Amino acid sequence: MVSTHSDPGQAAAPEPASPPPGCPAHGLGPAELRRLYGPEAEADQRGLYEKLRAEHGSVAPVLLPGDLTAWLVLGHRENLDVARTPSRFSRDSRRWRDWRAGRVPADHPLAPVAAWQPSCIFVDGAEHQRLRGAVTESLERFDRRGVRRYVTRFANQLIDRFSERGRADLVQDFAEQLPMLVMTQLVGMPDEYGPRIVEAARDMLKGTETAVQSNEYITTALRQLVDRKREQPGRDFTSWLLEHESDLSDDEIVEHVRLVLVAAYETTANLIANTLRMVLTDRRFRTSLSGGHMTLPDALEQVLWDEPPLTTVMGRWATGDTELGGQQIREGDALLLGLAAGNVDPEIRPDLSTPVHGNRSHLAFSGGPHECPGQDIGRAIADTGIDALLGRLPDLELAVPDHELPRSASMMSHQLVALPVTFTPRGTETTGSTATPQHTAAPLPAESTAAAQQPTAPDTPRVSWWARLFGK
Repeated sequence: MVSTHSDPGQAAAPEPASPPPGCPAHGLGPAELRRLYGPEAEADQRGLYEKLRAEHGSVAPVLLPGDLTAWLVLGHRENLDVARTPSRFSRDSRRWRDWRAGRVPADHPLAPVAAWQPSCIFVDGAEHQRLRGAVTESLERFDRRGVRRYVTRFANQLIDRFSERGRADLVQDFAEQLPMLVMTQLVGMPDEYGPRIVEAARDMLKGTETAVQSNEYITTALRQLVDRKREQPGRDFTSWLLEHESDLSDDEIVEHVRLVLVAAYETTANLIANTLRMVLTDRRFRTSLSGGHMTLPDALEQVLWDEPPLTTVMGRWATGDTELGGQQIREGDALLLGLAAGNVDPEIRPDLSTPVHGNRSHLAFSGGPHECPGQDIGRAIADTGIDALLGRLPDLELAVPDHELPRSASMMSHQLVALPVTFTPRGTETTGSTATPQHTAAPLPAESTAAAQQPTAPDTPRVSWWARLFGK
């Protein structure tokens, strides 16, 4: 079941369920608009964005699944304008005209990310400050060195599974698993839940036919977790939300644990995979890194510009009739933040080959009051995990040409499906605990002892993995 909590006092009266008379842009009807889903979007997502930019400018009318009309924001400045002015563009999805009119059924692929929930991402103003404050203050209680020790421990466990083979798929074997293994620890969830949560989170964010069921699985698992932590609190994100002075309800706690868990997983998994691909294939990076001009954090920021983990974000809803990028926006219209398109806006990046050292003005984590609150933890997982991987396996090489790497696209992301590599086989390394089991989740078991132990970093000193990678 999708969480569709609503406040009757705020919800607008239902509207007729008949289709809209056409897109508000230039009188275009659905047949004349481009879809953000389907073959064209999946085959060449970036190409579609540029076609839309050429046809409509910085804000383009598009079709969502079910041929619902919306606006895709393509300009960098316009994306920030939408993100920073909740008085004009609200995060409250109950304002969505199509939702009020009954044109978004409960099993719609976008329902898990668009149905209103008691979460900071669906409210503005004072209520947003209350909920987001609980999230940010709880996240800030983590010791960053402790987080990096978790990352190092789990990264080494994952590497141990394939280090003797001399080959691996760094998407399936590493990038897709590491963030959720770390995040399940940070929220206080037993280790064995990681693999199943990974599967459900990715399915939900792809907007597949089973997205609603995957959302239901995640929500049910988290409700069980909250019940358990109320009885047995620990030093974890869920317990800290329970004790926060904002006095969050159980529904609010579940939604915010879900938000942090799922958002951190998807964005960080894609960031790790894209950064590894770039390090292994892009000569600009190899030359720069071997010359000592770019650090790993610099490389991550370049990837966040060129290949942000999420390409679009759903969404904002117009609070009244307004204008944006030369387009007339109507009250109740849906808008999608075009993060990938905004990052390559010719107005700010006329030459995409120019490095963007030290520049964090990209849109990868959105902006304004709803900017991603856990981005520093995501960066820590990515750079620490990559450091551990290339420290252990410094002679990694791509097993296939870059153009043969399989990719998949959905409305909200464009991701590597596989990153096959070869390397000199090496032995396993003692990491202080056994590898995390890979099986689907059963009812929540007894508290994981691993979650209560403070992991320690390996004692063996290491040469910089950048030096090893380039034979320095």
